[in-house]
Amino acid sequence: MVKRKTKFVCQHCGYETAKWMGKCPGCHSWNAMVEETEIVKPHNRALFVHTEGVAAKPVSITTVETTQEPRIDTKFTEFNRVLGGGIVRGSLVLIGGDPGIGKSTLLLQICAQLANDGHPVLYISGEESVKQTKLRAERLHVTAEHLYVLSETNLEHIIQTVDEMKPSFVVIDSIQTIYRSEITSAPGSVSQVRECTAELMRVAKTKGIAIFIVGHVTKEGALAGPRILEHMVDTVLYFEGERHHTYRILRAVKNRFGSTNEIGIFEMKEAGLAEVKNPSEIFLEERSKGAAGSTVVASMEGTRPVLVEIQALVSPTSFGTPRRMATGIDHNRVSLLMAVLEKRVGLLLQNQDAYLKVAGGIKLDEPAIDLAIAVSIASSFRDQPTNHTDVVIGEVGLTGEVRRVSRIEQRVQEAAKLGFQRIIIPKSNIGGWNIPKDVEVIGVVNVEEALYYALGEGKNRPIF
Repeated sequence: MVKRKTKFVCQHCGYETAKWMGKCPGCHSWNAMVEETEIVKPHNRALFVHTEGVAAKPVSITTVETTQEPRIDTKFTEFNRVLGGGIVRGSLVLIGGDPGIGKSTLLLQICAQLANDGHPVLYISGEESVKQTKLRAERLHVTAEHLYVLSETNLEHIIQTVDEMKPSFVVIDSIQTIYRSEITSAPGSVSQVRECTAELMRVAKTKGIAIFIVGHVTKEGALAGPRILEHMVDTVLYFEGERHHTYRILRAVKNRFGSTNEIGIFEMKEAGLAEVKNPSEIFLEERSKGAAGSTVVASMEGTRPVLVEIQALVSPTSFGTPRRMATGIDHNRVSLLMAVLEKRVGLLLQNQDAYLKVAGGIKLDEPAIDLAIAVSIASSFRDQPTNHTDVVIGEVGLTGEVRRVSRIEQRVQEAAKLGFQRIIIPKSNIGGWNIPKDVEVIGVVNVEEALYYALGEGKNRPIF
């Protein structure tokens, strides 16, 4: 017998309660509880699992036979790298990003490449009509015979079309517009998003179809809907970048089939998104020579070394408490490194405002950028520029020591390829690898020694 039940669901975290609350107990958000009517009826659980009527039995892990599933090449090297080598059949991939950032453009270009290789692709748009999708395809010069377009928001009709067409890839743009008729709440609500994603997961796993779903993001930058949405899918990708800049960064925050440290970099052009093969040159092409507070660091993004510029501006404060602001770097790390410079090196920074930025809009979070941040702060504080042919790499401890970092040889080779002549690295990283020609590698033990080489004038003239 079908029963109706009223409940209140938080639209941010999915917390459910029988009565309305002004503040959500789960995520502490105000005015996020929305009333929804739930139809309670018995479900056939066999629809949610793929069984053959026989109960599963435990087996030894040593007796389980595995086969290497071939990945499908999308012809986009940057996209393949983020996914872990290509698309896995039967996977459910969630792509999130700000409105207008280029999510639909990227997926339509990928669909065209897959369709040109002979794979039937179904592109389902719940926000645009078929004619609007065609106009966007003409702008992107997308012409593929095996690419099919459908404008539909009813999940039952979508699944019926998938059963009839049997495509290899399906794109849902976006999950917030899809609804199930059994659920009375509006499309985009917690119940609709959760149930629709669960049904799409079942279709992907049982039929071996790779499904990409587009998700909206909130003003805080997180994916809209309950956090359980990210736990249900196989891969979560974020498409980042400023709308007024041409460069876009594709980053994996969850990946069951590969690393989550990889990034893909694209450039938005009139004809769509183009891959950036060498991002280091892009991030350093507008660097000013002879400017104080500018330091280049070689950061590892997954398996790829990327050279970026860290800029610092230190000026006397006008307030009782100095300001610490950072873009692309954790501001807590900036405060920690400024305390190390003040305690271990003797720089009086307690009455100075500090503003730091990673040029190019990229975000850095690995420990190897610590020494470059410290050098940038000291360079701006002393108003003494660093050498524009130097690269600084190293992790800084609280006692002022410079600690070893991983993959130092790849970082040095990338710097040498771009024409940098001197590289300051931890002394414990020297040895066991080949130094490129025409590159001087300097090993330092502590921050004071690194500042002497980066900012010193003359061999016997330390400035601190």
